[in-house]
Formats: sequence, structure tokens, C-alpha cells
Amino acid sequence: MSNAQVTDLYEVTMALSYLREGMTAPATFSLFVRKPPPERGFLVAAGLESSLDHLTELRVDQTDVAAFAEVLGRPCTELEPLRDLRFTGEVRAVPEGRIVLPGEPLLEVTAPLPEAQFVESYLLNQVCHQSAVASKSARCVLAAAGRPVVDFSLRRTHGVPAGVQAARLGAMVGFVGTSNVAAARAYGLRAVGTMAHSYVEAFGDEAAAFRAFARTHPGPVTFLVDTYDTARGVAVAAQVLQELGLQEGCAVRLDSGDLGALAVTARRILDGAGLPGVRITASGGLDEYGVERLVESGAPIDVFAVGTLVGVSADAPYLDAAYKLVAYDGRPMMKLSTGKVTAPGAKQVFRGPGLTDTIALLEEAGLPGTTPLLRTVMADGKRASSPGTLSDARAAFEADLAQLPPAARRIRSPQMPTAAVSERLALLTADVRRRIEERMRATQ
Repeated sequence: MSNAQVTDLYEVTMALSYLREGMTAPATFSLFVRKPPPERGFLVAAGLESSLDHLTELRVDQTDVAAFAEVLGRPCTELEPLRDLRFTGEVRAVPEGRIVLPGEPLLEVTAPLPEAQFVESYLLNQVCHQSAVASKSARCVLAAAGRPVVDFSLRRTHGVPAGVQAARLGAMVGFVGTSNVAAARAYGLRAVGTMAHSYVEAFGDEAAAFRAFARTHPGPVTFLVDTYDTARGVAVAAQVLQELGLQEGCAVRLDSGDLGALAVTARRILDGAGLPGVRITASGGLDEYGVERLVESGAPIDVFAVGTLVGVSADAPYLDAAYKLVAYDGRPMMKLSTGKVTAPGAKQVFRGPGLTDTIALLEEAGLPGTTPLLRTVMADGKRASSPGTLSDARAAFEADLAQLPPAARRIRSPQMPTAAVSERLALLTADVRRRIEERMRATQ
């Protein structure tokens, strides 16, 4: 399937109408989050790199025109104006890994109106999904309080590409590894993993299963100990590790039951067997809430493996985001729908110490001591610089996290900072609203 066909039908019909009407002047669209999901004190910008890849590669060819004509039930000749459409515009965006707040544009697209409209669905898909998962993952790192977190989400994510993205996003915010082999190879991540319960069941005996696994993988091993009785499984694992002279780098994994209480039991058994260097890994339905409870309880867990709840951002699986026209042909635009009012004009966000942000018009100068968040990442349809790296994104995240107020870092009942609006933007918004309302009254 052509990437040009990965769009909503109304993007096709609107772009075609714009082209037929000669409406090809520059338009600016702003992509932003209207309001935060519950229990979020911050959001992490993500999805930019895959969005830029899409814009760079976008080409509507004859095959795409035929596909659009087929779904519309119309002759190809009527869709011909769309042929050879590609993205030739500019993108300004917040780099991946930066912490962002509601109302702030994560990216702004300026391009001929048909092009800027056509890419809406894909950009929203990438930025919304990836920012939601990155934000959830970041909270897991905070909850772990310095203990390593790894990604086990592939088998439950909403599609294979989403699983690869989840592994990348976890690494962006501090995860130390992933079970996803493809993601590990693609992004230079540490591949991690143990064994399944089926492996232990296949042998019918835990000791036999553990010995066989260690023979095949003589390096540090992790034994899954809860297939039958967890305490007994830990004891068997300790016995096998003693027999083989293994300890440093090895671990046992708890995957069910009362993980806190079982971790205490496991630690006692391992220490009693003279294996204080064997670590305890916990998995099984964990996200930031479960991790925080275990850390606060003092459970002797060394590594947290998070999967389903994080890979799908289960408690907040989407962002209330929008991609709205804010300027066309030199004129500021805004929407007045109840509960969905937008601010007109191309914008910049200026960040001060402690994530004190101000949303301003693009042409405004920033206040002293502030820095602009949005950068030009694409010009004339081409990337303005080399793709951002994971290490760049992680460094950006860590720097912003260090500035985040403590109330926003809380896992439960966080308080998200609010971005201010510059005086010029507020005045323009009021002026554009007044003119729209006057025009509406005049046409009644």
C-alpha cells in the first residue's frame, strides 16, 4: 500500500477541491493537545521523526489516483489534479523528548493548502500515539526511582509497528532494554528476555528446564520461577545456580501473585543460598502505579519489566489533539466551536526556568531568559538537518525533566503546569474573533 493512501478520505476530497478551486496559497496548520489526559503532570513530544519520514517520501502517483477514484466511485480523470502531489512545505516542531504542555503546538506545517491539509491524518496518528506512549513510559521511569525498567510490550501492542515504536519510546525516556529483537537491532538497544512458562512446562521439571537453559545460554541467565509454586521455584533456581557456579548478572523473574511479598521471600531464599548477587526481576501487569506501590513498599525488586499497560498506554490510550488551520494566504484563522476554540496565527513557545512556558506569535521576540521550543526541521519539502538520534531525544527529556516542578512529577494526582499566552497573541485572538462574529452577523 502506498503511504499516500494512509489517510482519511476527507483529506483526499478537500485537497481535490482546493486544487480545483485554485486555493493553493500557503496555509499554516498547528498540531497541539487540547487538554491533558487524567493523571498526567506532563507530556513528552514524540512521533516527529516518523512524521518527517512520511512527508519526505510522500508522492501521489497514478496508482494512488486510481485507488482514490475507486473508493469514491468516480472516473480517474476527475481525480487527476491530485497526481504528483507531494509535500513541498516547511515544518517547525518541538524536538522529540522535550516535555510539552496542552495548548502548545508540537508541530506547525506551512505549505500550499492542499499539501498541508492532505497530511493531517498521518501526522496526528504518529504524534498522538507516540506522545501518549512516551509520556506513560516516562512515568514508569519516575516511579522506579532509579531502578532499571525494560520493555516487554510487543505481544500486546496494537500492531507490530506500534510494538517497535513502544520499544524506541521507552529507550527515549530511560528504559534500559527491550524484549523486541527488531527494535533492539534497529535502534541499538539492549535486547533482554528470559523464558516462557511453556518452556518450563515442556520439561515437566523446573530443575531440568533451568539446567537445559543454562547449557544453551552459558552467560548470565534469568530463570522464570512462578510456573508452579513460586517459593519452590526460587529454591530450585538457587540450587541450579549453585551447581553451575553462576551468580553475578543472573536473576529470577516473578511474573504473578503478590509481587512485593514474593520478592521478600525470593530475596530471603537467594541470600540464604549464598547468592546475594542474583537479582530479582518483576513483571506481570505492571505500569507506573504498580511500580510505585512496589517501590514504596520496600520490595527488594531490582528490575521492573513493563508490557501491556505501558505499550498501549492503557489508562490514557489517546491524546485529545487537533490539527487546525491557523493562517491562510497571510490571514490569521481560528475556530469558534464550543469547547474547541483555537488561537490564530503561526506560533512559537518560549520556555523559561522551571518549565514556565509562554505561547506567542511566531514573529515575537522571546522574553529574556527564555528559549524557543519549536525549530525548523523541514524546508522546501526536505529535512533541514540530519534525523534526530535517540541519544539526543533522551538528553532533551532528561534536561526538561530536571526542570519539571515536583508536583508535576507525581504519579498520583499530579499538577500539570499551564502555559501562559503572550499579550500579542491574546489581542490577535480577540481581534480575529470579533471580525468573524461581525461577518456572521452581517450575513444573517
